[in-house]
Amino acid sequence: MKLTIAKVDEVLFKGDAVSLSCKGGIGDLTILPHHAPLATPIMRGELKVIDSEGTEIIISVESGILEVAHNEATVIL
Repeated sequence: MKLTIAKVDEVLFKGDAVSLSCKGGIGDLTILPHHAPLATPIMRGELKVIDSEGTEIIISVESGILEVAHNEATVIL
């Protein structure tokens, strides 16, 4: 799936990802390719991304918004 993680003035990750795990407003989430559409707040914690090469990327977050649709996920912090 295509994944973008960005702040207002900075892109932290943009590319293909195998999974995205985070603490959402409805509990712990793992987003995989072709996930059902979803929009939820992200709570304080870590975003864990597994990129298309299998590399794990950890990003600490205070809060944000996650939107998933059409095999794309966007996180705005």
